[in-house]
Amino acid sequence: MRRRDFIKGIAGSTVVWPLAARAQQSAMPVVGFIRTTSAAASTPLVAAFRKGLAEAGLVEGKDVAIELRFADDDFGRLPALASDLVRRGVAVIVGNNFAVPAIRSVTTTIPVVFVGGDDPVRTGLVTSLNKPGANITGITSLSYALTAKRLQLLHELAPKSAAIAVLLDPHAAELAPEEREAKEAARALGRDILVVQAGTVPDLEAAFATISRARPGALLVGAGAFLSRSQHQQIVAFAARQALVAIYLLREAVVAGGLMSYGTSQLGTYRQAGVYAARILKGEKPADLPVLQPTKFELVINLKTAKTLGLAIPSGVLAIADEVIE
Repeated sequence: MRRRDFIKGIAGSTVVWPLAARAQQSAMPVVGFIRTTSAAASTPLVAAFRKGLAEAGLVEGKDVAIELRFADDDFGRLPALASDLVRRGVAVIVGNNFAVPAIRSVTTTIPVVFVGGDDPVRTGLVTSLNKPGANITGITSLSYALTAKRLQLLHELAPKSAAIAVLLDPHAAELAPEEREAKEAARALGRDILVVQAGTVPDLEAAFATISRARPGALLVGAGAFLSRSQHQQIVAFAARQALVAIYLLREAVVAGGLMSYGTSQLGTYRQAGVYAARILKGEKPADLPVLQPTKFELVINLKTAKTLGLAIPSGVLAIADEVIE
């Protein structure tokens, strides 16, 4: 419970010259939308995106068309999906940050609105947050900045005598600041942490073995596509086998059986992505639209998992939860 086709028309029946044909086509613009996950997993986010478009005055089917593409967690499909949208002549492309490199590899002119957790300046997506430059802007959650709060939540729930394992992706753009934030927060809380890295499946198996031997009381799962997307179900299963109090970055992990997540409200960021796409379609340039940082974050708790762990969630933590899954 939550306490929360390119429609192509030809004006006229005869096409004589290519230029005339283009002039006769419907003026309805097309937005390309790419996510690395499945269509089913993205349904609420697509709805939030449509809501943002509508809030900005563009209704799908009337003012704008949307071409949806999903990679089903197969990152190797992203370049082909992005290329297909470019061939279809979309006016703007919206994609999560994991899809942006593939989008950039096929176009440097079509406006792009990204949604992600990495620092876009650090990763080279934009020149600055206030003046992105070029053809890209979007919404970033700067996920590493949430590390301290996530560790604090684990501190409240996990045995104080045991260390907290911190699983990080060495390929994630935010590795260094995320590790730094974890160490500083642990020091402030008087907790020991065990930092383990995994960026491949063999690495993850080795990390699981290291964590098992150390017998920590809790697990913080870091950012990056490998940990938060492609392997989140495996990590959730491992945490269950080890009876670990675990926190994740994205709600999907909690839906899959993880204990809790704390991160940016994805519905809010995709709604804003819809607003930005509409503003670009109305004539604004991505270079002039500042990269936004969300102010709303959501805590999601799975009470069924808590019960399985024999864990009583403190009333104070339940009180601040945005969603409780039962």
